[in-house]
Amino acid sequence: MSSARNVLNIIIIICVCFNWGSANGAQKRESGEILTHTIELSSLFPSSSSPCVLSTRASNTKSSLHVTHRHGTCSSLTSDKATTSPDHAEILRLDQARVNSIHSKLSKKLTDRVRQSKSTALPAKDGSIFGSGNYVVSVGIGTPKRDQSLIFDTGSDLTWIQCEPCVQTCYSQKEPIFNPSSSSSYYNVSCSSAACTSLSSATGNSGSCSASTCVYGIQYGDQSFSVGFLAKEKFTLTSSNVFDGVYFGCGENNQGLFTGVAGLLGLGRDKLSFPSQTATTYNKIFSYCLPSSASYTGHLTFGTAGISRSVKFTPISTITEGTSFYGLDIVGITVGGQKLAIAPAVFSTPGALIDSGTVITRLPPKAYAALKDAFKAKMSQYPSASGVSILDTCFDLSGLKTVTIPKVAFSFSGGAVVELGSTGVLYAFKMAQVCLAFAGNSDDTNAAIFGNVQQQTLEVVYDGAGGRVGFSPNGCS
Repeated sequence: MSSARNVLNIIIIICVCFNWGSANGAQKRESGEILTHTIELSSLFPSSSSPCVLSTRASNTKSSLHVTHRHGTCSSLTSDKATTSPDHAEILRLDQARVNSIHSKLSKKLTDRVRQSKSTALPAKDGSIFGSGNYVVSVGIGTPKRDQSLIFDTGSDLTWIQCEPCVQTCYSQKEPIFNPSSSSSYYNVSCSSAACTSLSSATGNSGSCSASTCVYGIQYGDQSFSVGFLAKEKFTLTSSNVFDGVYFGCGENNQGLFTGVAGLLGLGRDKLSFPSQTATTYNKIFSYCLPSSASYTGHLTFGTAGISRSVKFTPISTITEGTSFYGLDIVGITVGGQKLAIAPAVFSTPGALIDSGTVITRLPPKAYAALKDAFKAKMSQYPSASGVSILDTCFDLSGLKTVTIPKVAFSFSGGAVVELGSTGVLYAFKMAQVCLAFAGNSDDTNAAIFGNVQQQTLEVVYDGAGGRVGFSPNGCS
């Protein structure tokens, strides 16, 4: 009987392989489950003149903000010539700088520390994480409130904005730079306060004093920085979600790749992060959906409002204890319904985290090799193309209107299985160069990072109080 079963299994495998390129373009299990995505290639190259499509979730939820791509049709920043989108090579270069900073921070190897910029007065301590921040929300700050465009970042803690007067340098931003003297709710923080003392864990640099007022300094892995006063101010998310006395940085010396935006909204796990400061209202719970293209908005929602009942949760892992990151335990990957043969230790040894600011998901070398080989085998009907930067698995889709790709799913501890959306698998440079949107780490000990391309269209839920992160499909609707 066992030999008969083996023969039957071989026949089934052969049939499945032949059916991959069938006329309907979609492989199915016997259960009817579709194992592929068929993508209109035009959707990978949205026109800059495309109308903005607003997220109904953000429009209809009281504690929700619209999320826009920094360089997209929906962004208020795009009319500013200074915010012209960097080319893909630059995006990927900055992405690698961010990943290097994350790995350095996790490894605590002093030799990997990013060197201090000579233009700051900051000690060369543990640099904070920043790179090509892609996603922006608008938050009202002060009384009367001034709407400020902020990059939101789960890998950062301290929220800061540019402030008048600019003592040394301020980069170009779309909105008028915030003037604290025009706000009746602004207060500087004493350098003897507990909040000033806690700057060390939030920024990697201890607070200092200027006439008894607390001075913060934060530098990022790409050499961007902000220096100014730690202050308290009123933050207005929506008309019914207003918070007095939020600690933030009022930066009077700022430089780097933030051009167009007013600053940064820190969504990490430190006690100075925005979720921690609003914990009595939202219990350290927030969720977001990153839009599928630059002509759509997503949402950033605080609290439990609107969270789908279909969310699958996985515990926050211990890899990130002592840091602001949200750790994950990856236990497996499937491609086209087939689980890849990856030893558990490949994932468990380096660990993993989720990050809103990393663009391309990074995997341990052996895991990436298995993913790449399986994906290429399923895409054998498409001619290959040369790689670009960190992306080495690319295809020439010239002359085609659609492409059929295998679905990719991640399995996390606790039983959560997350199928990536159709936009979470490919990264398109041009029709003749469409690439698998994953990269391998350079070392087996470097943590995997679940990046924002793979998060697109998913509802991602951060439950800080519950110690878990959750996922569900179709999160922007």
